[in-house]
Amino acid sequence: MSLTFHWFLPTNGDSRHVVGGGHGSPATASGRDRPPTVGYLSQIARAAEDLGFVGALTPTGAWCEDAWLTTAMVSQNTERLKFLVAFRPGFVSPTLAAQMASTFQRQSGGRLLLNVVTGGESQEQRAYGDFLDKDARYRRTGEFLRIVRELWDGKTVDLDGEFLHVEDAKLARVPDPVPEVYFGGSSPVAGEIAARHADVYLTWGEPPAQVAEKIAWIRGLAAEQGRTLRFGIRLHVITRDTSAQAWAEANRLLEGFDAETVRAVQAGLGRSESEGQQRMLALHGGSRDGLEIHPNLWAGIGLVRGGAGTALVGSHDEVVARIEEYHALGIDEFVLSGYPHLEEAYWFGEGVLPRLAGRGLWRHPYGEQAASPAQVPFAS
Repeated sequence: MSLTFHWFLPTNGDSRHVVGGGHGSPATASGRDRPPTVGYLSQIARAAEDLGFVGALTPTGAWCEDAWLTTAMVSQNTERLKFLVAFRPGFVSPTLAAQMASTFQRQSGGRLLLNVVTGGESQEQRAYGDFLDKDARYRRTGEFLRIVRELWDGKTVDLDGEFLHVEDAKLARVPDPVPEVYFGGSSPVAGEIAARHADVYLTWGEPPAQVAEKIAWIRGLAAEQGRTLRFGIRLHVITRDTSAQAWAEANRLLEGFDAETVRAVQAGLGRSESEGQQRMLALHGGSRDGLEIHPNLWAGIGLVRGGAGTALVGSHDEVVARIEEYHALGIDEFVLSGYPHLEEAYWFGEGVLPRLAGRGLWRHPYGEQAASPAQVPFAS
């Protein structure tokens, strides 16, 4: 099985420095270095497409541009790249969301993937008019996905649920293909929703032992539902020709974090209701010391950024080794990013993907020839 790699569209802005924000914290000033225009995001998307990434994740929340609208525009400047659109079920009716997804599939040539984000921050949810608590939001997500799935199957849906009520709901045209649903969450109720409705369970980049525990947990819950899921991981990446070059870049990024920004971001993230966010914070404890929490796994990004806060850092061969380590646990999809996203896509696409191809772990999804294995010096 060929591994699947996705890239990231920085709809909160891009920079040669880390752009912080997310989970209730605003984007940092560095996000203005390269504004998230359709032109710039299209550059990133076209690079990702050429290099062999299957899709590109777009975030959701008050800190970034709207994912649906942005990807719809960027899709017109690409040909085959899929868009992993993050959206929150509480902000739109399930029937309308199912219709939007169906329209996106037809107009883009079947290039929509959905990253369902329940929302871990009540304060931000209330700004959008959503006053449910976290557990209730997850239960509503379950009802939402049940309705959407049945609509995509061409059924007429009637549901009088705890949160959602639809009568005689149906789609005039169902999506073809049906978009795959990506879903993450570390709380017990999140696991139950993933087991029932997700195609791919996503975890943030925790050390392998913790990732293995999550995979076993979700596999068990899915088996109880008679289902099997694929597994993916969300990571940043800093990969260079040598390990020293990669760690020099990580240290350069770290030097750009002023103490007051780190303090303010950590204080904000510390109030997060997201169990996954709290697990991210526990990896570094707000300290600049001991940030390599597993060989080539660096927690420095999480000092100023909410959500995914770890990066693979090392030579191309070291990054390949870490990818192989996660793959051995059951991870088949990797959702990656790096600062700045245009240049870092090339570092990974030209340095790591050919090595994975040489090991038989990856092939270009569009049939182009990757670099010849004979041209790539493998580490002994």
